[in-house]
Amino acid sequence: MTDLTFLRTFTKDDPKKMKRYIGLYLDVAPKTFEEMKRNLANEDWEQLRINAHSLKPQADFMGIENLKEELIKIEEAVKANNIDVLENLLNESLKISTESERILKEKLDQF
Repeated sequence: MTDLTFLRTFTKDDPKKMKRYIGLYLDVAPKTFEEMKRNLANEDWEQLRINAHSLKPQADFMGIENLKEELIKIEEAVKANNIDVLENLLNESLKISTESERILKEKLDQF
C-alpha cells in the first residue's frame, strides 16, 4: 500500500529526513480529510477538488498510488459535475489513507 522508494531516493535514505517527511504526511493528511468531509457536507465542490489536488503530491511522495488515483477521481468528478459519486470516492480515499497512516506509523518505529 505504501512504497517508500521515491522517498528513500529523495532523502538519500537519510532516516532523519524520512521520519520528518512521514511525520509531515501523518500530520497533514488527517487534517485535509477532515476539511474534505466538511467540503462535502457544505457542498463546496471546488474546495473539495482543491483539497484533493493538494493531497495528491503528498500521497505520491509516500508511494500511496491507490490514494493518488482516488484523489484524481475526486478532482475529475468535480470537474465533470458528477457530484453523486463524491461521497463514495471520499470514503474510499479515507479508507486507503487510514490504512496507509497505520503502515507509515509502523515504519516510523523502525527508524
